[in-house]
Amino acid sequence: MNKFFLTTPIYYVNDVPHIGHAYTTVACDVLARWYRLQGREVFFLTGTDEHGTKIARAAAAHNKDPQAYCDEISAQYQQSWKELSISNDAFIRTTSPAHIRAVQHLLKLLWDKGVIFQGRYQGKYCVQCERFYTDEELIGGLCPDHRIPPEVQSEDNYFLRLSHFKDDLLNAITQEDHPNHFKIYPLERRNEVIGKLKQDVNDVSISRATLAWGIPLPWDRSQTTYVWVDALVNYLSAIGYPDDKPRVDQWWPADLHLMAKDILWFHTVIWPAMLMAVGLPVPKKVFAHGFFTVNGQKMSKNMGNVVRPGELVKEYGIDGARYLMLSAFPFGADGDFTADTMKTTYNAALANKLGNLISRALNMVDKYCEGKVPTGTGRTLAQAVLEDLKPIEVQLDHLQFHLALGALMAAADRVNGFIENKAPWKLAKESPEAVKEVLWEVSLSLKAIVFYMIPFFPETAPLVWQRLGQTDDMKARARAFFDKPSSLDLPAGQAIQHGVPLFPRK
Repeated sequence: MNKFFLTTPIYYVNDVPHIGHAYTTVACDVLARWYRLQGREVFFLTGTDEHGTKIARAAAAHNKDPQAYCDEISAQYQQSWKELSISNDAFIRTTSPAHIRAVQHLLKLLWDKGVIFQGRYQGKYCVQCERFYTDEELIGGLCPDHRIPPEVQSEDNYFLRLSHFKDDLLNAITQEDHPNHFKIYPLERRNEVIGKLKQDVNDVSISRATLAWGIPLPWDRSQTTYVWVDALVNYLSAIGYPDDKPRVDQWWPADLHLMAKDILWFHTVIWPAMLMAVGLPVPKKVFAHGFFTVNGQKMSKNMGNVVRPGELVKEYGIDGARYLMLSAFPFGADGDFTADTMKTTYNAALANKLGNLISRALNMVDKYCEGKVPTGTGRTLAQAVLEDLKPIEVQLDHLQFHLALGALMAAADRVNGFIENKAPWKLAKESPEAVKEVLWEVSLSLKAIVFYMIPFFPETAPLVWQRLGQTDDMKARARAFFDKPSSLDLPAGQAIQHGVPLFPRK
């Protein structure tokens, strides 16, 4: 089936969105836009996670009812994604009635299958992570991610027999012929999960006896669902589970779950185990990207280094912000953002390279070709540019966003170098026809670059398209191009436009 279902994690509403949330979401958006251009039917899901201790405490700290608090913060996520031109097809909220029904339905199936049992649990619980930690997992007695002491919690609740799925999960990850085979990337994350599965795997608590802000268990309404079990079901509830079986059959299993590495265990062990238990297919691929710091420090309100998406957009524009997030370092690795590096990168790549190419090319067409696309026949430059751009197809399949953007900039470099070598401003004095041939090749190559810009630069690509004098549907033409790259052409005589620089220098 020519479908592609991809997801971000759903984000906790204990605080407004920051650059970490935007990083994952922009990456997902690039993939969604890319696969649509390849002619695939895409369903891109994101949303907010609105239950649990952390949310209840955040609401109380703001003197608000939990639902009112969730409504307010969830709206800010939706607004932030609009500001970044995110093209999600759905936005799921775990407080929606449809999601609550889906969670209770899946839990009842697990209960009926006998994979849930009642017991007593005592452990060290990090409220910020919404998870228990063993002493071995703690660092100096502190949560390894938040560096705060966990709370000791003890209560009677319900458990998923996760230990029963240990071998099946190991086989599903390592054996390609396994009926539930799924892939984990990067490879170090895969090895991490395999290593943990080869050790003792504990059954996991799936309910809470003392938390009111959650979804009640269908067989014991005195207990509420553990927030992670609740959250994971969003990937099904968003496509109509359990009521709309044809739609679930159409989209499930998910082709890609995208997230940060701190929630890898939930997505590669607990979630597949739940699905296996009720006879549903597991997701095809899980990709866990790295962490990043800001100016060498973990983001913290106390340190004042939390970066909001709107701040980046205000400084660099929508497409500038998107570029800076995905070009800084390999997507699976840890990295660091600094204000100076972002400004330097923006000026070097977008203002001086890509932006300058667009401006100078169109200005020269305006000056030397009466403001219209000239007639030409040469395709040498365009063919070389297409070779520069061709690796992007494989790079995006492997989520190598920094390499794909590097290929785009290499193509821009090539065209800029061609302009410098041919020097149209000199050639115009000697042979007006020769300069038109040069600028036709430049314009044709720029059109090819635009097609590859669409996923990364959703605001700029249409502007370049218009300035090239193109009047037909850009995305439709892009789909036709990717289906048949040799169809690339640029009819002569169309009036170009030139205007203010698309990436003004900072």
